Amino acid sequence: MRFFFTSVLAVALLAARPAVVAEPIFGIDEVATAGATTAPVGALHLAEWPGTAPWPGATALLGALPEPGTSAFRPSSVALARLASRVDGVLDEARWRRSTFGVLVVDGETGDTVYARGADEAMAPASNLKVLTTAAALHYLGPDFRWSTWVTTEAPVVDGVVQGDLVLYGTGDPGLSPSSRGQAGALDRLADSLAARGIRRVEGRVLGDASYFSGVTRRDEWDPRDLNDWFAAASSALGYNENMVQLRVEATAPGLPPVVHFDPPVSGVEIDNRARTVSGRPSSRLHVLRDDPSEPIRIEGEIAASARDVYRSMTVRDPDEFAAHAFTGALESAGITVTGRPGTVVDPDESALSASRIFTGATHRVLAGHRSEPLTEALARVNQESHNLYADLVLKTLGRVVLGDGSFEGGAQVVRMYLRDAVGVDPASLAMFDGSGLAAANRTTPGVLVATLRHAFASPLGSIYFETLPEAGTSRMRRMARTPAALNLRAKTGTIEGVSALSGMVRSADGRPLIFSIIGNDLPSSWGAKRLEDDIGATLAAWSAAP
Repeated sequence: MRFFFTSVLAVALLAARPAVVAEPIFGIDEVATAGATTAPVGALHLAEWPGTAPWPGATALLGALPEPGTSAFRPSSVALARLASRVDGVLDEARWRRSTFGVLVVDGETGDTVYARGADEAMAPASNLKVLTTAAALHYLGPDFRWSTWVTTEAPVVDGVVQGDLVLYGTGDPGLSPSSRGQAGALDRLADSLAARGIRRVEGRVLGDASYFSGVTRRDEWDPRDLNDWFAAASSALGYNENMVQLRVEATAPGLPPVVHFDPPVSGVEIDNRARTVSGRPSSRLHVLRDDPSEPIRIEGEIAASARDVYRSMTVRDPDEFAAHAFTGALESAGITVTGRPGTVVDPDESALSASRIFTGATHRVLAGHRSEPLTEALARVNQESHNLYADLVLKTLGRVVLGDGSFEGGAQVVRMYLRDAVGVDPASLAMFDGSGLAAANRTTPGVLVATLRHAFASPLGSIYFETLPEAGTSRMRRMARTPAALNLRAKTGTIEGVSALSGMVRSADGRPLIFSIIGNDLPSSWGAKRLEDDIGATLAAWSAAP
């Protein structure tokens, strides 16, 4: 496949190219790179996507896949009937008349169906949609794909003074975070790189450029009640601290408003502080509120002068603006004065970088760069922690790299291509509004999920993909302990209101790789649904194909 790069900016090619490719990607001008890897960059030119290559240490988890029904291996009819009776009993035991279940279990090596109920019904998959997002990402991007973040300028740099704006250009890195446990954060390292180059003043602004992606950062299909919570953070090409801020409200003297502190300590978070400190017992509780992410965060009510601090974490309104403010603070901490107020760029036509196919040091100077950890680290967070922001950024990255469309819709189109061209299934049943599964309107079938997992496990990267999934009976999945599924079953979990799902692989008692997907919709109890999934998972692990 030839990848679309006619409008992909050249500066992002390091993000969109596996680090193991040996030939030069850019020019030879040396630029400081603050990250896990370094690369000579300077004159940036359009390049072709190199495609995928063998990856050291990666192996297929399954053998060569025969067509279903052609393998010599056959489970006995008695064993199949025994399994069907047991799984039917688990599902029917719930007696949830309004609930719907879709279940499919296939032998991973032969492709033959072991159990099926509603396997082709399009259902809301919750976070099991991440199976499609992550499998497509590993297929198209490769395990060592890395995102890049660049600091550039069009302005002259004279005697340590940038005579204009600095641009912080993002390509979707979900891991730009503050300093932690003694390790400097990515923006701090970028600022230190500039200071090491002798830059001491910026006669302009820091512009957070998020124009690499397009379209909305939040879906209308998401529940408005969720938009302040971490699992509904906005997905922008440039973000910081997973696009979250923690507020600490501290009481002051009676009659005065409390003080609001931010972690990370970033300016620019808009606050409407209507609260006040009182000497006695408050007549109303203190509340930290916001009806919509576009509005300021409101502090209302009263707090006693002797009260403990009140904490609340919330999503930030504009991740790119948040990152620009954070980088301005990092520059100032590094001893670099910035004269202007931070700003943003979201329209590619207004971006000196996104609007250019080719630019060199004569037109735009790259002063520093940061490269993310490899894609496998991000996919593990998506599948093991069910991290929605990471999943949505991976989806948009897929769209941008493969089709030149870094939107939710562009990423979804790539997933449909993957299902049709690589997995070999009809994507017609797929309704994909995000990469995370948060939208209740998302739809897919147990059959599509099982086919995707089987393809991923049988690919040359099968062992890598398998490792991204949480393992039963461990801290990543505290379920099915003290059953045959413990330290055996690996699967993606999924939960939204009224929906629960579990899709993955488990070895049967006689060592057969059983790939399965269990989806429940219109459920009265997610806890009860998890118990059913666990019962089925343990049943599959204990099952034998012998009579």
